[in-house]
Amino acid sequence: MKLDIINSKLVGLAAAAVAMSVSAHAFAALSDSDVEPYLKKQGCFKCHAIDKTKKGPSYKKIAADLKGKPDAEAKIIKNITTGPKVKLEDGTEDEHKIIETKDQGDLKAIAKWVLSH
Repeated sequence: MKLDIINSKLVGLAAAAVAMSVSAHAFAALSDSDVEPYLKKQGCFKCHAIDKTKKGPSYKKIAADLKGKPDAEAKIIKNITTGPKVKLEDGTEDEHKIIETKDQGDLKAIAKWVLSH
């Protein structure tokens, strides 16, 4: 009987440990290697490319334009979360797509990824 109690406590602890590791992973910010596939899934690469101009500027150009600006990260996050009107490379204007995530860790990871190019 005592052994059954110990076994049930061990099973409970193991289940709790698994649940905590899964939930911790679910709330972890995007890793650097996860950002590009996430942006592709969000449709960002329809208008942007890493190093060439499409409808929108390349990520390389965005990074160069924002280099050294203290609010660079905030500007990127604002663009991808509020959908402001942006001027496209052909001179027309369009509303920027709003990204699905609202997680601040993910948004910071995306901004850092863009600025790293």
